Amino acid sequence: MTARRFAAAVVIAVFAAGCGSARAAGPHTITLTLVRHAQSAGNASGLIDTSTPGPELTPEGWCQATLAAGQLSSNQYDGIYASTMIRTQETATPVAQALGEPVSVLPGLREIEAGQYEGQPESNAKAYLAVPMRWLQGDRSARIPGSLDGNEFDARFDDAVQHIYDSGEQNPVAFSHGGAIMLWVLMNVRNPDRSLLTSKQLPNMGRVVVTGNPSDGWTLTEWDADPPPC
Repeated sequence: MTARRFAAAVVIAVFAAGCGSARAAGPHTITLTLVRHAQSAGNASGLIDTSTPGPELTPEGWCQATLAAGQLSSNQYDGIYASTMIRTQETATPVAQALGEPVSVLPGLREIEAGQYEGQPESNAKAYLAVPMRWLQGDRSARIPGSLDGNEFDARFDDAVQHIYDSGEQNPVAFSHGGAIMLWVLMNVRNPDRSLLTSKQLPNMGRVVVTGNPSDGWTLTEWDADPPPC
């Protein structure tokens, strides 16, 4: 064998071994933190508002986001994401500034559209959540009147999570919305507690932590529904 052929054979062997190791290693595990935005003008109005880009944070909301930034930034997130809605991007800003990281915007993180319940009092949220409750019971084809069904919602949020996973980050944080976070988590983790949707709804700045990956699935490790300090 000539020196040139020998060198080529070595390169091919090393490349093949590397591919084999990558296949053997399989999908890696990440820790994904999902945080509901701080109080928005929509929240303060008492009306359901799922429009895009939606309202900004209230002064109280900015207080919540700023105070929470100290605690959240101590987790040293290596990626920061927000939905296309203004309130999540503003909520992410203090954490991003503390960590010196940019905020990446992903459409799939947006809130579940309320359809015919848009603009109605938040006291009607139980009716708004009636169809998503059916998603948790396995009826993902059920559609919120004037909005989307469970399969469409899950695919949209899955796409955002896949994008986050493909970034290679190990400890990312994504700022999203109460309904979207609760429903996606309970629809996708191995250990769902469906009673959380009604017994411990996420307040502004509430957070959920999952570990795993899109291939092997996710495990719920934290559901923080404590009210914010402001």
